[in-house]
Amino acid sequence: MTKSKIFLYFCLSFIVGVLISSVISVPRPVWLGVLILGTALVIFSSVLDPKGLTYLVAGFCLLVLAGGMIRHQTAVSENEIDAMRQYYEQEIVLRGVIIQEPEKRISNQIFQFEAEGIPGKILVTTDLYPEYKYGDELEISGQLKEPIQFEDFDYRAYLAKDKIYSVAYYPNINLIAAGKGNWFYQKIFDFKNKLRGIINQTLLPPHSSVLGAIFLGDKYGLSDELKEKLNISGTRHIVAISGMHMIIMTQIFLYLALAVGLWRGQAFYLVSFLLFSYIIMIGAPASAVRAGIMAGLLLLAQKVGRLRSADRAVVFAATVMLAVNPSLLAADVGFQLSFAAVLSIIYLKPMIDKKMARLPDFMQLKDILTMTLAAQLGTLPILIFQFGQISLISPLANLMIVPLLPVIMGMGMMVVFLGLIYLPLAKIVVWPIWLLLSYLIKTIEYLSSFPWATYDIYY
Repeated sequence: MTKSKIFLYFCLSFIVGVLISSVISVPRPVWLGVLILGTALVIFSSVLDPKGLTYLVAGFCLLVLAGGMIRHQTAVSENEIDAMRQYYEQEIVLRGVIIQEPEKRISNQIFQFEAEGIPGKILVTTDLYPEYKYGDELEISGQLKEPIQFEDFDYRAYLAKDKIYSVAYYPNINLIAAGKGNWFYQKIFDFKNKLRGIINQTLLPPHSSVLGAIFLGDKYGLSDELKEKLNISGTRHIVAISGMHMIIMTQIFLYLALAVGLWRGQAFYLVSFLLFSYIIMIGAPASAVRAGIMAGLLLLAQKVGRLRSADRAVVFAATVMLAVNPSLLAADVGFQLSFAAVLSIIYLKPMIDKKMARLPDFMQLKDILTMTLAAQLGTLPILIFQFGQISLISPLANLMIVPLLPVIMGMGMMVVFLGLIYLPLAKIVVWPIWLLLSYLIKTIEYLSSFPWATYDIYY
């Protein structure tokens, strides 16, 4: 039994412990019993197996398993949640700062608000205008409410993973001061707003909203009708800064870099730079950072030629993320999809490559197709469980759309940076990306119109 395999067992034990505690409420006697059993196996391992490490490793695995349970139970402080309940359903006045970039939707805006004197964060929903920004210091008066529990979605747990324990709908808001956030993030969000403005000035909806979603992660500008068509066609990942989206994008960029003649090492550094720059440009949200770590580990494994060994690095990265925030495993679909997509590319893609070995490889499209299929097959059980729907048209839709994403990203980058220099020039050169976006939108609309495009599973 090698050291790396033992370490892998420890990481998996921690993840399983978090998973068990996420699914069921583990009473104290249970995890205390696991701790006692693990300690006993460690102490008496030399007696039980004098020449081997089986009982010793099993004992430590049980200890780490119990540690995962304990870490999950202490992640969300019930004391903090109980302390917040005293503020619910009563008129209060709070003063604090917006700590994340507000989400601009079609009819309203939503932002995370950290108030003085109360635990956790508040998710505030208010009118679209006046617009608020990251770092604005506000005085809010109104009622705080406990997040609603939906029948098929634990909204409370979803928010609690980010330490959000209450919500406020359309309170009275007074702007006290601006620029009270971190100066680095302030600069990033200001730059992102400039890019967003250029996209909106050079393209009209729905093209501007689609490019904004693909390029900047502004998925809330999309209409509900288009979102539903994306779901039916199995292409929702192209307009979300999710782990699956970022992993697919980095892999496509890697294949294209290799196709134009770059060495594997050169391609790795180029794509890593693009990945890092992209995460910074969109404001480095936690979901994008986690997805970027997964995608970066996959790139590194491909650079050193040890793709099959990347699973241990990915499991270790997941363990570290869960140690920091164990609520991600059950409450964050993006984390689940990132983890599943990477492991699917590692294990499923070689199998699909063998099945398609006799097919012609036109312009590296076969690699892109097998990688996309592997990621989608691996994430399919999660998508079915979370959304209860299977897109039967998804393989065809992704084959027709995904290879164009790097072109759209590259041309979108060219347009916005030309817009920073001279906006009229950006309006002139934007027409090729308008054609590509038109093709993308029409393809999604056409494929999602088939009556058999999707199958609903009720459970």
